[in-house]
Amino acid sequence: MKANIVAFYLPQYHPTAENNAWWGKGFTEWTCVAQSRALYCHHRQPNIPADLGFYDLRLPEVRAEQAQLAREAGIAAFCYWHYWMGGGKRLLNDPLDEVVRLGEPDFPFCLAWANHPWMRKNWNAKVSRFCQEMLIDQTYPGQQDVDDHFYTMLPAFRDKRYYRVDGRLLFLIYDPLALPEPEYFMQRWQELAQKEGLPGFFFIAQGDSKMIDNPIYDKFDAVNFECIRDFFNESRLRRIAAYTLRHPITRAYKDILRAYDLQTAARPNVCPTLYPNWDTSPRRGYIATVFHNSTPEL
Repeated sequence: MKANIVAFYLPQYHPTAENNAWWGKGFTEWTCVAQSRALYCHHRQPNIPADLGFYDLRLPEVRAEQAQLAREAGIAAFCYWHYWMGGGKRLLNDPLDEVVRLGEPDFPFCLAWANHPWMRKNWNAKVSRFCQEMLIDQTYPGQQDVDDHFYTMLPAFRDKRYYRVDGRLLFLIYDPLALPEPEYFMQRWQELAQKEGLPGFFFIAQGDSKMIDNPIYDKFDAVNFECIRDFFNESRLRRIAAYTLRHPITRAYKDILRAYDLQTAARPNVCPTLYPNWDTSPRRGYIATVFHNSTPEL
């Protein structure tokens, strides 16, 4: 059976009131991209966008062009990173809201709940990696918030373009271990889906392969494991050394494949993830991880 490829979609490429306040007027992910510099010989930075340039996701024409490029590349759907911070607070929601409101582009989509706090150090290479300042916390106010979350996103769930697995709506949770009551959350959403005439959810947990035997993952329909996780969990000492030596931690993509956890990836409930051109230096500077020399063949 041919695997369907679903592309994670980061809706950070448009200005927001929060980013204006935190980083200055007009800040988007493009700010980091444009300011990036090569940190070692043959480092491909800045990596300037090609086909669509420095696009603004508020423009429907841009979203339409993205969908066309995805079709040509064999992408089955976009999985929008969705930020419900609790208590009705959402971030980076305008592009998806417009996709739902306008009914275009005619391209499948689904949601991935990025249920984590935003830290200042995560967004800009000029901020110390040791900075513990929180920009906005992820909260879980209680059972009413679970219902409010569902009904806020109900227009998206009702959309005929919403991507389904085995007839059910795909919904990914970034950090299932952070949920106070993950089983209640999933059960309640299944109940609300049935009440609203929806087919129910296909819940996917974003998982840590080092914790693959955690029983919480058995509660989900599938798990999206980073099967090369060891390359991201570099030691604190090594990261300090990288910053001191002013050279990121680099890996050839062929070496990444040798380290791929085939045993984990082969589990029937695992959806593996691919990381072509992984490079966190626009956000992290010298304390970055870079996978170089990736090719379509690899």
